[in-house]
Amino acid sequence: MRTDYTIGIIPGDGIGKDVIDAAMVVLKTVNALPNTPDLKFLEMDSGETALKKYGNPFPQETLDGIAKTDAVLFGAAGDPHTVAVLGGFRRGFDLYAKACPIKSMPNSNALQPKADLIIVRENSEGLFRRLGYIDRGHYVNLRVFTQKGMERIIRFCFELALKENREKVTFTHKAHVLTFTDAPMRELFHEIGQEYPGVEAEDMTIDACAMQIILKPERFDIILAESSNGDILSDVGAGICGGLGFAASGNIGADMAVFEPIHGTAPKYAGKDVVNPMAAIMAGKMLFDYLGETDIASRIERAVIDVLTSGKVRTYDLGGTSSTTEVAVEISDRIREGKM
Repeated sequence: MRTDYTIGIIPGDGIGKDVIDAAMVVLKTVNALPNTPDLKFLEMDSGETALKKYGNPFPQETLDGIAKTDAVLFGAAGDPHTVAVLGGFRRGFDLYAKACPIKSMPNSNALQPKADLIIVRENSEGLFRRLGYIDRGHYVNLRVFTQKGMERIIRFCFELALKENREKVTFTHKAHVLTFTDAPMRELFHEIGQEYPGVEAEDMTIDACAMQIILKPERFDIILAESSNGDILSDVGAGICGGLGFAASGNIGADMAVFEPIHGTAPKYAGKDVVNPMAAIMAGKMLFDYLGETDIASRIERAVIDVLTSGKVRTYDLGGTSSTTEVAVEISDRIREGKM
């Protein structure tokens, strides 16, 4: 087992700073536990802070810093820097898969208490490749996939199913309309699915999938979606499990991963210490899972569940008056009390 890790810390903009400060309370608590790897934190800048410091919202200094880490915890990116920052992560380290767990926790005001699925967005192709043109009254964005890109995201989902002991992968599409992208990708999905006989491979139109996530999320295990569609589905999923304050994610490539809450910068709440930090803290949990430190990850999740179950410390979105920091401190206290 590893004895030490270097964790990149990038707060970003808006409430990204608030929730990463809270997550750091938890990470420092983990770092002080006996019999756990030593965590070294490398703080870096992005967004407005980086623009003022380096003249670039995603500077080379940040790119070089990330390369020195084992994984990164990121806060939020906001306009006008969203594309530069998120694109910098994804293109810079080929983070082609974005995994968004949608799991309802106790006492979270979840609309669907049984929800427990993972939405996987293809993170580098489709509409988010940002290819297109404007010509004599025609405004075009191209939905581009490559054979390599299709194969690797499909395999990622089936391998994730095996890793997470999931029984089914659902490919979402509009194959009857998008005959040059979704139709061949659906065919490839079922072809590759035959290599995983223990995992059911089903396909479903994206609109039907969105409805079923709301009505009956327990029918899903892992959902594969093109990036723009997955962007929508992940927010739908957050809506049924208590809101964006519970929605964590991981941008994952072959050699690097960046973990983040899926919420934005929410400028009107920035610096007020009032927002729900659990998505950022659970992004930290995902980071430890990625590193193979599953005991630490489980301990963080148990602490979050304990705090929610007790109901004593709740932020405004849950009907409480607790601060962001108070939630982080309470979770940290539960981590110290827990057993590895």
